[in-house]
Amino acid sequence: MRRIEDSEWYERIRTIFDKHNGAYGSPKITMELRKQNWQIGQKRVARIMREHGLKALKSTLYKRQRSGMLKHAYKIPCHIADMQVSRENQLWVGDVTYIKLRDGSWRYLCTIMDRYSRKIIGWSLSGTRDGNLTLACLDHAVKNRGHHKDLIFHSDRGVEYVVGRYQERLRRYGIVQSMNRVKKMNDNAFMESFYQQFKTERIKRITLDTVEQLRGIIKEYMHYYNFVRSHSSLG
Repeated sequence: MRRIEDSEWYERIRTIFDKHNGAYGSPKITMELRKQNWQIGQKRVARIMREHGLKALKSTLYKRQRSGMLKHAYKIPCHIADMQVSRENQLWVGDVTYIKLRDGSWRYLCTIMDRYSRKIIGWSLSGTRDGNLTLACLDHAVKNRGHHKDLIFHSDRGVEYVVGRYQERLRRYGIVQSMNRVKKMNDNAFMESFYQQFKTERIKRITLDTVEQLRGIIKEYMHYYNFVRSHSSLG
Protein backbone atom coordinates (compact mmCIF):
# COMPACT_ATOMS: atom_id res chain seq x y z
CA MET A 1 0.00 0.00 0.00
CA ARG A 2 2.84 2.41 0.85
CA ARG A 3 4.34 1.85 -2.59
CA ILE A 4 1.06 2.96 -4.17
CA GLU A 5 0.94 6.02 -1.92
CA ASP A 6 4.52 6.94 -2.81
CA SER A 7 3.64 6.59 -6.47
CA GLU A 8 0.80 9.05 -6.05
CA TRP A 9 3.02 11.45 -4.15
CA TYR A 10 5.64 11.17 -6.85
CA GLU A 11 3.18 12.37 -9.50
CA ARG A 12 2.34 15.45 -7.43
CA ILE A 13 6.01 16.09 -6.64
CA ARG A 14 7.03 15.66 -10.28
CA THR A 15 4.38 18.15 -11.42
CA ILE A 16 5.79 20.85 -9.11
CA PHE A 17 9.40 19.93 -9.96
CA ASP A 18 8.74 20.29 -13.69
CA LYS A 19 6.71 23.49 -13.28
CA HIS A 20 9.72 25.18 -11.71
CA ASN A 21 12.25 23.78 -14.18
CA GLY A 22 14.00 21.56 -11.68
CA ALA A 23 14.93 24.45 -9.41
CA TYR A 24 12.86 23.38 -6.37
CA GLY A 25 14.28 20.98 -3.81
CA SER A 26 12.33 19.13 -1.12
CA PRO A 27 11.78 22.16 1.17
CA LYS A 28 10.05 24.26 -1.49
CA ILE A 29 8.16 21.31 -2.96
CA THR A 30 6.87 20.45 0.51
CA MET A 31 5.77 24.07 0.91
CA GLU A 32 3.94 23.98 -2.44
CA LEU A 33 2.17 20.73 -1.55
CA ARG A 34 1.00 22.17 1.75
CA LYS A 35 -0.30 25.25 -0.08
CA GLN A 36 -2.46 22.79 -2.01
CA ASN A 37 -3.63 21.30 1.33
CA TRP A 38 -1.60 18.09 0.93
CA GLN A 39 -0.06 17.02 4.24
CA ILE A 40 3.34 15.42 3.83
CA GLY A 41 6.67 15.69 5.62
CA GLN A 42 9.78 17.10 3.98
CA LYS A 43 11.76 13.93 4.76
CA ARG A 44 9.30 11.87 2.77
CA VAL A 45 9.38 14.30 -0.14
CA ALA A 46 13.19 14.18 -0.09
CA ARG A 47 13.19 10.37 -0.08
CA ILE A 48 10.75 10.10 -2.98
CA MET A 49 12.75 12.65 -4.99
CA ARG A 50 15.96 10.76 -4.27
CA GLU A 51 14.44 7.43 -5.28
CA HIS A 52 13.27 8.87 -8.61
CA GLY A 53 16.41 10.85 -9.36
CA LEU A 54 14.81 14.28 -8.93
CA LYS A 55 17.66 16.55 -7.90
CA ALA A 56 17.34 20.32 -7.78
CA LEU A 57 20.00 22.40 -9.49
CA LYS A 58 22.71 23.73 -7.22
CA SER A 59 23.44 27.44 -7.20
CA THR A 60 26.86 28.71 -8.19
CA LEU A 61 27.78 32.32 -8.78
CA TYR A 62 29.90 33.55 -11.65
CA LYS A 63 33.13 35.01 -10.39
CA ARG A 64 32.65 38.73 -10.10
CA GLN A 65 34.79 40.69 -12.54
CA ARG A 66 35.71 44.29 -11.87
CA SER A 67 36.18 46.74 -14.72
CA GLY A 68 38.05 48.99 -12.27
CA MET A 69 37.98 50.11 -8.66
CA LEU A 70 38.40 53.54 -7.18
CA LYS A 71 41.65 53.82 -5.25
CA HIS A 72 40.24 56.13 -2.60
CA ALA A 73 37.90 55.00 0.16
CA TYR A 74 34.25 55.78 -0.46
CA LYS A 75 32.67 58.07 2.06
CA ILE A 76 29.11 56.84 1.56
CA PRO A 77 28.01 55.11 4.81
CA CYS A 78 25.97 51.97 5.33
CA HIS A 79 22.52 52.88 6.66
CA ILE A 80 21.04 49.40 6.84
CA ALA A 81 23.24 47.41 9.25
CA ASP A 82 20.62 47.34 12.04
CA MET A 83 17.62 48.38 9.97
CA GLN A 84 14.25 46.71 10.51
CA VAL A 85 12.35 46.70 7.21
CA SER A 86 8.60 46.85 7.84
CA ARG A 87 7.00 48.12 4.62
CA GLU A 88 7.43 48.46 0.88
CA ASN A 89 9.43 51.36 -0.54
CA GLN A 90 11.43 51.71 2.65
CA LEU A 91 14.60 50.06 1.35
CA TRP A 92 15.63 49.25 -2.22
CA VAL A 93 18.76 47.22 -2.91
CA GLY A 94 20.64 46.96 -6.20
CA ASP A 95 23.53 45.20 -7.87
CA VAL A 96 25.09 44.34 -11.23
CA THR A 97 25.97 40.87 -12.54
CA TYR A 98 27.66 39.44 -15.64
CA ILE A 99 26.19 37.05 -18.20
CA LYS A 100 28.26 35.52 -21.00
CA LEU A 101 26.94 34.96 -24.51
CA ARG A 102 27.95 32.15 -26.81
CA ASP A 103 30.29 34.38 -28.82
CA GLY A 104 32.30 35.15 -25.68
CA SER A 105 30.96 38.65 -25.15
CA TRP A 106 29.51 39.77 -21.83
CA ARG A 107 26.27 41.53 -20.96
CA TYR A 108 25.67 43.34 -17.70
CA LEU A 109 22.37 43.02 -15.86
CA CYS A 110 21.48 45.64 -13.26
CA THR A 111 18.49 45.11 -10.97
CA ILE A 112 16.77 46.84 -8.06
CA MET A 113 14.77 44.87 -5.49
CA ASP A 114 12.28 46.11 -2.93
CA ARG A 115 13.82 44.62 0.19
CA TYR A 116 10.48 44.16 1.98
CA SER A 117 8.48 42.42 -0.75
CA ARG A 118 11.54 40.90 -2.51
CA LYS A 119 10.08 42.01 -5.84
CA ILE A 120 12.37 43.16 -8.63
CA ILE A 121 11.07 46.64 -9.39
CA GLY A 122 13.58 47.76 -12.01
CA TRP A 123 16.22 46.28 -14.31
CA SER A 124 18.43 47.23 -17.25
CA LEU A 125 20.74 45.34 -19.60
CA SER A 126 23.80 46.69 -21.40
CA GLY A 127 27.02 45.73 -23.11
CA THR A 128 28.88 48.19 -20.89
CA ARG A 129 29.07 48.38 -17.13
CA ASP A 130 28.89 52.08 -16.38
CA GLY A 131 26.74 54.83 -14.92
CA ASN A 132 24.27 54.66 -17.82
CA LEU A 133 23.43 51.07 -16.87
CA THR A 134 22.66 51.86 -13.25
CA LEU A 135 20.87 55.12 -14.10
CA ALA A 136 18.53 53.30 -16.50
CA CYS A 137 17.75 50.73 -13.79
CA LEU A 138 17.07 53.43 -11.19
CA ASP A 139 14.79 55.34 -13.56
CA HIS A 140 12.89 52.12 -14.30
CA ALA A 141 12.36 51.46 -10.58
CA VAL A 142 11.14 55.00 -9.91
CA LYS A 143 8.82 54.82 -12.90
CA ASN A 144 7.31 51.61 -11.50
CA ARG A 145 7.15 52.64 -7.84
CA GLY A 146 7.20 56.45 -7.76
CA HIS A 147 8.81 58.75 -5.16
CA HIS A 148 8.83 57.92 -1.45
CA LYS A 149 9.87 59.84 1.64
CA ASP A 150 12.84 58.46 3.60
CA LEU A 151 13.56 55.79 0.97
CA ILE A 152 17.06 54.26 1.12
CA PHE A 153 18.89 52.72 -1.81
CA HIS A 154 21.66 50.27 -0.89
CA SER A 155 24.33 48.70 -3.09
CA ASP A 156 27.86 47.38 -3.00
CA ARG A 157 30.81 49.71 -3.60
CA GLY A 158 30.88 49.32 -7.36
CA VAL A 159 32.25 52.28 -9.29
CA GLU A 160 29.02 52.63 -11.29
CA TYR A 161 27.19 53.59 -8.07
CA VAL A 162 29.56 56.37 -7.03
CA VAL A 163 29.72 58.36 -10.27
CA GLY A 164 28.49 61.90 -9.82
CA ARG A 165 25.51 61.51 -12.17
CA TYR A 166 24.17 58.57 -10.18
CA GLN A 167 24.47 60.34 -6.84
CA GLU A 168 22.81 63.43 -8.32
CA ARG A 169 19.91 61.33 -9.67
CA LEU A 170 19.36 59.79 -6.23
CA ARG A 171 19.25 63.25 -4.67
CA ARG A 172 16.78 64.43 -7.32
CA TYR A 173 14.49 61.51 -6.43
CA GLY A 174 14.91 62.19 -2.70
CA ILE A 175 16.59 58.82 -2.10
CA VAL A 176 19.25 58.33 0.57
CA GLN A 177 22.28 56.39 -0.67
CA SER A 178 23.77 53.55 1.36
CA MET A 179 26.69 51.22 0.57
CA ASN A 180 28.23 48.04 1.95
CA ARG A 181 30.56 48.38 4.87
CA VAL A 182 34.17 47.62 4.01
CA LYS A 183 34.73 43.83 3.85
CA LYS A 184 31.04 43.19 4.68
CA MET A 185 29.71 41.59 1.49
CA ASN A 186 26.66 40.20 3.30
CA ASP A 187 25.21 43.71 3.57
CA ASN A 188 23.82 43.13 0.06
CA ALA A 189 23.11 39.41 0.41
CA PHE A 190 19.55 39.58 -0.98
CA MET A 191 20.71 40.78 -4.39
CA GLU A 192 23.50 38.20 -4.47
CA SER A 193 20.94 35.52 -3.67
CA PHE A 194 18.63 36.71 -6.45
CA TYR A 195 21.39 36.49 -9.07
CA GLN A 196 22.36 33.09 -7.77
CA GLN A 197 18.80 31.85 -8.23
CA PHE A 198 18.33 33.48 -11.63
CA LYS A 199 21.50 31.99 -13.09
CA THR A 200 20.80 28.57 -11.64
CA GLU A 201 17.18 28.43 -12.76
CA ARG A 202 17.57 29.97 -16.21
CA ILE A 203 21.08 30.78 -17.44
CA LYS A 204 22.98 27.70 -16.31
CA ARG A 205 20.94 25.28 -18.41
CA ILE A 206 21.07 26.98 -21.82
CA THR A 207 23.37 28.46 -24.45
CA LEU A 208 22.76 32.17 -25.04
CA ASP A 209 23.12 33.03 -28.71
CA THR A 210 21.77 36.59 -28.85
CA VAL A 211 21.04 39.59 -26.68
CA GLU A 212 17.39 39.39 -27.74
CA GLN A 213 17.21 35.83 -26.43
CA LEU A 214 18.75 36.91 -23.12
CA ARG A 215 16.39 39.87 -22.81
CA GLY A 216 13.39 37.60 -23.35
CA ILE A 217 14.60 35.20 -20.67
CA ILE A 218 15.10 38.07 -18.22
CA LYS A 219 11.58 39.41 -18.82
CA GLU A 220 10.06 35.96 -18.34
CA TYR A 221 12.04 35.31 -15.17
CA MET A 222 11.22 38.68 -13.59
CA HIS A 223 7.51 37.88 -13.86
CA TYR A 224 8.06 34.35 -12.57
CA TYR A 225 10.19 35.54 -9.65
CA ASN A 226 7.81 38.33 -8.65
CA PHE A 227 4.49 36.52 -9.00
CA VAL A 228 5.00 32.73 -9.10
CA ARG A 229 8.17 31.62 -7.35
CA SER A 230 7.94 30.76 -3.64
CA HIS A 231 10.02 32.82 -1.22
CA SER A 232 10.74 30.75 1.86
CA SER A 233 11.66 33.68 4.10
CA LEU A 234 8.28 35.32 3.34
CA GLY A 235 6.29 32.13 3.83
